[in-house]
Amino acid sequence: MILFRYLTREVLLTMSAVAGVLLLVVMGGRFIRYFGKAAEGDFPVTVLGNLMLYHLPGFMELVLPLAFFLGILLAYGQLYMNSEITVMVACGVSPAKLLQITLLPSLLVALLVGACSIWLTPWGSMLNEEVIQEQRSRLDASILAPGRFQNFGQGRTAYISGFSRDGQQMENVFVHQLGGRGEEVPNYVTRAEQGHQERRDKTGSRFLVLESGDRFGVTPGEHQAEHLAFERYTIRLGVSDDRRELDAAEFQSTASLWQSGEPEAMAQWQWRMGVPLMVFVLGLIAQPLSRVNPRQGRFAKLLPAVFLYVAYLSLLLAAVDAVGNATLPVAIGVWPVHGGFLALGLGLLWRSQRKGMR
Repeated sequence: MILFRYLTREVLLTMSAVAGVLLLVVMGGRFIRYFGKAAEGDFPVTVLGNLMLYHLPGFMELVLPLAFFLGILLAYGQLYMNSEITVMVACGVSPAKLLQITLLPSLLVALLVGACSIWLTPWGSMLNEEVIQEQRSRLDASILAPGRFQNFGQGRTAYISGFSRDGQQMENVFVHQLGGRGEEVPNYVTRAEQGHQERRDKTGSRFLVLESGDRFGVTPGEHQAEHLAFERYTIRLGVSDDRRELDAAEFQSTASLWQSGEPEAMAQWQWRMGVPLMVFVLGLIAQPLSRVNPRQGRFAKLLPAVFLYVAYLSLLLAAVDAVGNATLPVAIGVWPVHGGFLALGLGLLWRSQRKGMR
């Protein structure tokens, strides 16, 4: 029991450190991407926290298997460097016992990865897409950046010079709206000194209320223009047609994917069920790869191990795409990839045990 706690603690602590670094890199890249879109006016900065939180299960689903793989390599490599495993073998710890100790923490990691891939990642992806579509479908004063021309769908482009001190009123508002493709449909340009947004609770409709301004309508090909001076003018804000389908396979629950039976749905189902299995396969591969000579250093096999993981993940994604495109039968699916790397791990274990753990 003492040996189990010691080895498990070493593996999990190393895995946590690696996972923290990888998660910081991945989330940092996605945060920069979202921050750029927020600067362009696609959605307000206030929703960035929610978007990153909804993406967290998907990040954990990809980061944890790699972190566990590297955690075993680094932790056991250090034990080989310090000759601790040599002492364990001399005290009667067999390779089978060491493998048993390795697979027990892999069960904990596989359960966590399975919870992310089967339940949390689809739920978070759905919430993330709903937030993005909601922000894109409405013209909200909170996403307007002063000094920028921003497109809000339906041929509308808005510009404001700034906000009032209380942040409720927009100043120097400019709105351009394309009339349509026909030559007889006018294009409208509206300018107002101030503006704000109103919402009708009964209907849920949103309106942009402009005050003290002018509205011009120009028809292409004509030399005349319509002019309207107003004290108060209301523009109804419609819903953008540029919406992503929320019934895609990546947003559906795992049970609905199984009931669907479509190739794309089954490909997504096999991916979700195969990610926890990948944790066990990587654990089998990592243990024999972690055996290093003290003169080599514990990083000697780190680069080949990373290439092996990249090959595993690339083949798995290629198989998922092939199943989704119906070029690979669903009955075969992604399981040959898992089976091939499982055979590789068992072969490495057999070779390591045959040579002995010196």
